[in-house]
Amino acid sequence: MRKETFRNTEPGRTAGGPEARAPAAAGRRLLVRRGDVGRAVDEFRRRLRDGELGSLPVVLGLALIWIIFEILNENFLSPRNLSNLSVDIVGTGLIAVGIVFVLLIGEIDLSVGSVSGLAAAMFAVLNVHQGMPEWLAVIVAVLCGTTVGAVHGFFFARVGVPSFVVTLAGLLGWNGLMLYVLGESGTISIDDQGLVAKLTSHYFSDAAVAYGLAVLGTAAFFLAAYRDSLRRKAGGMESRSLGRLGFRTGALAVIALAAAYVLNQFQGLPLALLIFLLVVVGLDYLLRRTRYGRQVFALGGGVEAARRAGINVVLVRISVFMVSGTMAAIGGLFLASRITSASQTSGSGILLMNAIAAAVIGGTSLFGGRGTTWSALLGMLVIQSIASAMALMGVQAAVQFMITGGVLLLAVVIDSLSRRSQEAHGRA
Repeated sequence: MRKETFRNTEPGRTAGGPEARAPAAAGRRLLVRRGDVGRAVDEFRRRLRDGELGSLPVVLGLALIWIIFEILNENFLSPRNLSNLSVDIVGTGLIAVGIVFVLLIGEIDLSVGSVSGLAAAMFAVLNVHQGMPEWLAVIVAVLCGTTVGAVHGFFFARVGVPSFVVTLAGLLGWNGLMLYVLGESGTISIDDQGLVAKLTSHYFSDAAVAYGLAVLGTAAFFLAAYRDSLRRKAGGMESRSLGRLGFRTGALAVIALAAAYVLNQFQGLPLALLIFLLVVVGLDYLLRRTRYGRQVFALGGGVEAARRAGINVVLVRISVFMVSGTMAAIGGLFLASRITSASQTSGSGILLMNAIAAAVIGGTSLFGGRGTTWSALLGMLVIQSIASAMALMGVQAAVQFMITGGVLLLAVVIDSLSRRSQEAHGRA
């Protein structure tokens, strides 16, 4: 009877003696060794099961696209093509970053194409025709986009007009104003050696610049993540271990240094790409680390709940449209820089569709409440990779549109299935 009682005694208690405590100690040591990897695997499985896919589908899709197109054309992953690709994504990518803010609250902005064209036209007229200094003309053009966004936000948040209708009217109205500003000439060429032109034509040819920024960016990521981990641990919240932080930092270092190596094989680090990355990082910090960003996400999760939490719904709604208009204006200046002119076709064509598609393909939910500024970067890489490959292979633009449309549909389907899975697990 005593033997049976000893057998049922929990390991580690005095009754078990050293022989009973030894297996428990060994088990704890094993858990310590396997803890980081085990928790990471369990967390990954849980996120997949609950539909929290994040950017995983688009990253895997982008890798697959690059592999397929490199097999079809060996020049696709050449330093020249990848360098051009890194500049081509910037103009529309900046517009897509602004779209992300609007999508996060579950709304849409259809006017960004026209706003980008209007900003480019205003800059060209003020600088070329009126003789205004470039830096001042840039500020006026960007503020024009901010003002337009405020107007859209006012009618949506204060008057109650649906965002679809407000921005659709803006698409038509601002495009008409752009044509009026350009006048009869229709096209205004800007100084190809000026400030705006250099936004997309300047490269840091010194290899140390690209490598140095890659190392600096990786170090900054590690320090920020480590500081966040310490704060969460001090608050009694779950935090990433040092091993997991080291793994993520190492992966980022490999990607950053590989990108620096490839860019240095052509002309060096493009100024446009550097600005784009700084904007993405800065606005990502705004969304994820500030009170304002938390309010945006809360509003996307539910208007009434956000209002009851004390959030100024009207102000936040107006602000996201202001961000969208500002980013559309900045993107328009980069697009004008790429062709060194502003014309009647600025902001037209498929620019609007590409900007929205980039945000959605990159992982921003159409239902609101989920997404990051990195979504715009990833989505634009997918879209521009397809366009670049089609150009290299001499394929018609019609095929490019069909492929991009299919990728967009797939992204929306994944988003819908992910949301359904989250609802099933009580996380939506």
